[in-house]
Amino acid sequence: MNYCDIYNKSINSSEEFWADQAKKLEWYSQPSTILSKDKNDYPLWFADGELNACYLALDKHIQDGFGDQVAIIYDSPVTQTVKKYTFSEVKAEVAKLAGGLLSLGLEKGDTAVIYMPMIPQAAFAMLACARIGVTHSVVFGGFAPHELAIRIDDCEPKAIITASSGIEIDRLIAYKPLVDEAIELANHKPEKVVVFNRKLGARVPFKKYDVDYDALVYGSDEANCIPVNSTHPLYILYTSGTTGKPKGIVRDTGGYTTALKFSMQHIYDTKEGEVFWAASDVGWVVGHSYIVYGPLINRNTTVLFEGKPIRTPDASTFWRVINEHKVNVMFTAPTAIRAIKKEDPNGDFIKQYDLSSLRIQFLAGERCDVATLEWYREHIPIPAIDHWWQTESGWPMISNMMGVEYLPIKPGSAGKAVTGYDIRIFGENGQELGPNEEGYVVIKLPLPPGTLLDLWKDNDRFKAGYLNKFPGYYFSGDGGFKDTEDYIYITGRVDDVINVAGHRLSTAEMEEIVASHHSVAECAVIGINDELKGQIPLALVVAKSGEDIEHFQLQHEVVQLVREQIGAVAALRDVVLVQRLPKTRSGKILRKMMRSIADGESFQIPSTIDDEAIIDEIRAALQHDKIGCFK
Repeated sequence: MNYCDIYNKSINSSEEFWADQAKKLEWYSQPSTILSKDKNDYPLWFADGELNACYLALDKHIQDGFGDQVAIIYDSPVTQTVKKYTFSEVKAEVAKLAGGLLSLGLEKGDTAVIYMPMIPQAAFAMLACARIGVTHSVVFGGFAPHELAIRIDDCEPKAIITASSGIEIDRLIAYKPLVDEAIELANHKPEKVVVFNRKLGARVPFKKYDVDYDALVYGSDEANCIPVNSTHPLYILYTSGTTGKPKGIVRDTGGYTTALKFSMQHIYDTKEGEVFWAASDVGWVVGHSYIVYGPLINRNTTVLFEGKPIRTPDASTFWRVINEHKVNVMFTAPTAIRAIKKEDPNGDFIKQYDLSSLRIQFLAGERCDVATLEWYREHIPIPAIDHWWQTESGWPMISNMMGVEYLPIKPGSAGKAVTGYDIRIFGENGQELGPNEEGYVVIKLPLPPGTLLDLWKDNDRFKAGYLNKFPGYYFSGDGGFKDTEDYIYITGRVDDVINVAGHRLSTAEMEEIVASHHSVAECAVIGINDELKGQIPLALVVAKSGEDIEHFQLQHEVVQLVREQIGAVAALRDVVLVQRLPKTRSGKILRKMMRSIADGESFQIPSTIDDEAIIDEIRAALQHDKIGCFK
């Protein structure tokens, strides 16, 4: 079946299509109702089915005779540790931890917060919760106590599972004091805190509510999988909201596991038994879908990596991991490749490793600029596939579906709509736009299985944020367009479109051009306030390591590039050279924050920021060049 056939079937006969995919899982009770609606008239998939995500990820493979296959490779350059766990070994750890949680009073329907670094015990904790029907909420370990407290109050966990410490390149971060402070700040008080002591030297203050992870596992019996309804919340994952209050994305069990199994085979083209590596963190949606649940459900060996693309110890780390563990399919963020490119522009490290096992490289998390895509393909001659999705979707929405048909790659496009996603481009008034007309990216309801069910205990906000703008459609919050062949181009969040003297211009398009300059390693283009034109673009540029180019020369050449390719209407005049761009720990560039700095507006420092010191660096660079409010 080619792409057009499978896509059209998924849209025109969606219930039949997804019923067939659901049959590829092992259910305790097969669903007889494929598509229905909840009490708020929102679509539900497989509402009367019963299954268990942990069973699908572990027990099933053991029963099928694959207990000795490696399930998890823990590779931690920051602790110089590599450890492998078979499916049988993971199941023993998970089942005993699940038994321990039951002994602490947790039961099906409860919630638990997991606040851990990238260690195997984080995955064990997720699977243990799934095993007994406890809804987990993984909070990224980089969050400060205030942010953790907000999430504790929102999902009201009966327990928190944490570790003594995390490591940020060469810095030890004591987690336990952060958890204790968060509990003090929170109104809701969890009954127990399960602490895994890594014994790395971090301070681990003892509280009455503490339980030692190792002692709990050692002293507990293995718990069996508990069947849950298909619509049972597998997890809550918080994503940033415009009001400052995080949004708790609720993910079901049956639709999600169906979608993950389908996506591993039909999007990522990953065969059972192969090695899959998503270089992300369990605190993000990529970690949920493609470090833990997706690969394990598809019986893949998943790599759990505790490190960074650079400085652990250098820009060769990714290539070392691929070579050492014979990775077949990899997924990372474009920002990771840009960081490597900056440190190793000629790809000298790449030449030192045997990467012959690697078949496909997937990129997502932020729009992949053409220059980065071309650099990768120049040095590693395999398909490099940009694709697009969101925390809300849980799995890809736009991609080249490599397990169906390898379509021609169009740099700048994330590919075509994935099966089940009826993606349209709408104008301001809800009219559907034609080819190459930029507008709002929306998806006709019902969304396919695996996407968000609701926001945790906040259906009004769910409807206001996603459903009310265009009734009958999910509003993605992104802008984009389709070309004449239905390739979709995501131009960025709708607030990344700027209005220069009445002309609506995409900063994403300008970024593509700026990034194509041979001396530019990374860049961001933002719109800042201007008395005459309303808004004007500003380019912040990071130069490649070793490049010897004067600031004035780089500024002049970048301005000329944009003028030549977009025209004088773009009005790009200001190019500021910076050492680095402010980002979240997952690699997203904080454009809105940079706009606020340039415009002199107050802003809240995002809790996910990689390094707060970058704020002062950006402010100093703008002051030096007399940009924006610093004129």
